[in-house]
Amino acid sequence: MKRNVYCCKRGRGTTLGLLHYGLNQSYEFDDRTLNHLRSVITGKLLRQERFVLTWLDGGHQKSIWLHPGAHLAFEFDAAVVPELDRAWLTSLMNQANSPAGLRLAQANQ
Repeated sequence: MKRNVYCCKRGRGTTLGLLHYGLNQSYEFDDRTLNHLRSVITGKLLRQERFVLTWLDGGHQKSIWLHPGAHLAFEFDAAVVPELDRAWLTSLMNQANSPAGLRLAQANQ
């Protein structure tokens, strides 16, 4: 299984979870970011919407196409996930609804 790393906030006490995409791709995000992604992604997919998710990984831009038929799983490192930040969630949803799709960046946090 290929494992790519993207961590928005790395520091003491940071827990890292995985976004499993397809049958053999996994991408690592901190649990806070992954929880926000789960909310935005599931909301869009429940409405049968398609969009692209883009982020930086080791200085390289990565993108995945998300659609209702995509095989996705969210695996959190911690038993209890961090609370959702409503302002950040709204910003992420607005991005996901744009033609460019959802773009994660350090500045988003």
